[in-house]
Amino acid sequence: MSRIDAQLAFLSEADKLKSTLRATTLCDGSRRENSGEHSWHIALYAMVMAEHANRPINVERVIKMLLIHDLVEIDAGDNPVHGDHDQAEIEAVEQAAADRIFGLLPQNQAAMFRALWDEFEAAQTDDAIFAKSIDRVQPVVANLETGGGTWPEYKVTAAQLQSRVGVKVQKGAPAIWVALKARIDDWFAKNPTY
Repeated sequence: MSRIDAQLAFLSEADKLKSTLRATTLCDGSRRENSGEHSWHIALYAMVMAEHANRPINVERVIKMLLIHDLVEIDAGDNPVHGDHDQAEIEAVEQAAADRIFGLLPQNQAAMFRALWDEFEAAQTDDAIFAKSIDRVQPVVANLETGGGTWPEYKVTAAQLQSRVGVKVQKGAPAIWVALKARIDDWFAKNPTY
């Protein structure tokens, strides 16, 4: 297979991300978003919100991570942060998906994409920490915009938001979490038992 054929095969496979539905709805509440829409939206979030990173970041690298971070969902599906999942099983499925999907690319691109994906998953570098933060921000905003969105469906508590989302957002973009936390606290005050 030629280099171009391999690249086109990867891009055709990546199109399947548009068919992977997520738990989060669009901000207008009309339907669930797909993982392709999510990846685009958080890349835009990174461009807009980069100034709020708590450490210097390379926004271009962050955007690259965010554009590819959920490609594994083609095989693994969306596993909402508030869902009840076997985390070890999910990680194994996602690792196999990363091997398969990035393996469609020419070797040098496969290695580069896989390294970015691994960096995102490990969340140890400033770029990856900020990328993980932004990945957690967008669904919170969508839920707030839709009157709680899927929080009641998943029986999400304020404490769960803090431990599953807030900790990650605070690590890379604390100012964003402060702003969101005020809105979250207000929502829970108005919906104590939803």
